[in-house]
Amino acid sequence: MDKEAIRLKYREERDKRLRPDGNDQYVRLTGRFSRYLDDPYTPRTEREPKTDDVTVAFIGGGFAGLLTGARLKEAGVEDVRIVEKGGDFGGTWYWNRYPGAQCDTASYVYMPLLEETGHMPTEKYAHAPEILEHCRRIGKHFGLYDDALFHTEVTGLEWDGSRSRWIVTTDRGDAFTARFLAMGIGPLHVPKLPGIPGIEDFRGHSFHTSRWDYDYTGGDPSGAPLDRLGDKRVGVIGTGATAVQCVPHLARACGELHVFQRTPSSVDVRDNRPTDPEWFASIATPGWQRRWLENFTAMQTGVLADEDLVMDGWTDIARRVRTRIAELPPEERTLERMLAAFEDSDFEKMAEIRDRVDAVVEDPETARALKAWYRQLCKRPCFHDEYLQAFNRPNTHLVDTDGKGVERITAKGVVAAGREYDLDCLIYASGFEVGTEFTRRAGYDLVGRGGVRLSERWADGMRTLHGIHVHGFPNVFIVQPTQGANLVSNIPHNLTESGRTIAAIVRHALDHGHREVEVTAEAEDAWVELLLTGTGGLLGGADCTPGYYNNEGQDAGLLGRLFVGYPHGATAFFDYIDRWRASGTFEGLAFR
Repeated sequence: MDKEAIRLKYREERDKRLRPDGNDQYVRLTGRFSRYLDDPYTPRTEREPKTDDVTVAFIGGGFAGLLTGARLKEAGVEDVRIVEKGGDFGGTWYWNRYPGAQCDTASYVYMPLLEETGHMPTEKYAHAPEILEHCRRIGKHFGLYDDALFHTEVTGLEWDGSRSRWIVTTDRGDAFTARFLAMGIGPLHVPKLPGIPGIEDFRGHSFHTSRWDYDYTGGDPSGAPLDRLGDKRVGVIGTGATAVQCVPHLARACGELHVFQRTPSSVDVRDNRPTDPEWFASIATPGWQRRWLENFTAMQTGVLADEDLVMDGWTDIARRVRTRIAELPPEERTLERMLAAFEDSDFEKMAEIRDRVDAVVEDPETARALKAWYRQLCKRPCFHDEYLQAFNRPNTHLVDTDGKGVERITAKGVVAAGREYDLDCLIYASGFEVGTEFTRRAGYDLVGRGGVRLSERWADGMRTLHGIHVHGFPNVFIVQPTQGANLVSNIPHNLTESGRTIAAIVRHALDHGHREVEVTAEAEDAWVELLLTGTGGLLGGADCTPGYYNNEGQDAGLLGRLFVGYPHGATAFFDYIDRWRASGTFEGLAFR
């Protein structure tokens, strides 16, 4: 293996794709594209505005809201109101109903509260309809539907210090108060479009994958064939995780399919299979899912484990690295040598993934263009057993742009690599806003103590304790991975532990008659200082090909350096926060 040649190839491919506009290359869905934000799944029901008071208001009805709501209910906090802009629970799984949508982390660790609800996933990687139904199951099981507000978007949040309450206003005329406020809006709910010249000129049919138009394509989210595309010329812009899942379905259905590619995804074997009920019964003993979560995270972070319970593509990465490091003599296990071992194992893995392309894709030129030349964790790894095979169909064409992207969109279609492709339908698999400011994605700002806004407080970067508490914003909790475990391979594990933590704090405050809880400035500063001692992790470094893991290849300054997790790793953070919770002292928080 010529390592320097591979490094050079990686740099060349990265440099082709670097753009000075970074995240600004994407545009928001406004004007004629605002229709992409409509809810095609659930009719809006009129209701009277809420003007009451609740103990806990939670913004976001995805996994974060469901997990935290469930833990609060378990702790005896019955008065929990979830505010959700969709028509039901589910979050990203409410919106993402495109053909083939499924989780890419094993269902047994990805789908939360399986043990509590008694659900057995039907397959190792569950499809979207089952995950959405599980979200509804959680909502019913824990009584979270009772006071939920759907099709409701928050427009304002303001702290009223005289009453120790948050004033919540919405686009439905609500103006209620909440003793505690929690937010778990996630990064995968604001669709984005590529800012391609002429994007408004296309006169064919178009939609974003998060609002799949089954009226046009035929089929349904459950997997029925897309039976209205047989005579249609369809284009897909984007080759990330969404495209990897939906392209095989389009390839089987379309008259002609053109997949426009700027950067290929790394696509490893998925090997999905149904869940064996007898096997599941043997593992589903009390506490099983927490053990599986801890095992998966341990495998991810290099902690020794007797057994790899999950055995998937994610843990394969970790097993390879650990094997390389174990081969080093103890006296040579320096940071430099361990990073070299990581690079060696990654070179080996990516070579296998590129070799798989050659083995599957029949046309040599198409195979060449589908090969990913970057480290596996530079972009979200993909796992699929039909995507590469789709390009062997005579009606399916890869339009590779050699890193440049689509040149422009016309009234008739798409221009790429100097050629215009006439299309009847254009599908944007361009993902969601990830690297933009929190308040931009949220659609609201928080006004905390003394009238200070969260956007002002975070102008130079996110500052929290544990990724949950922000000084100057009493009784507020944020549920997300950053500045906590930051476990990107399995986001629900982060949310599970945040939910436990918030429920413990709220219960403590109620039991002891405290009106307010807030992180001290000293504790927040100390936590941020600790975070900055870390290496920043192995995801999406500056030398990676551009993507949302590395701010599209642009230096984000301090803001980017604060987009990290606990420096000792996810397993160490989960151990730490469990002890912090169990102590009952909640060090760093001030109760009043």
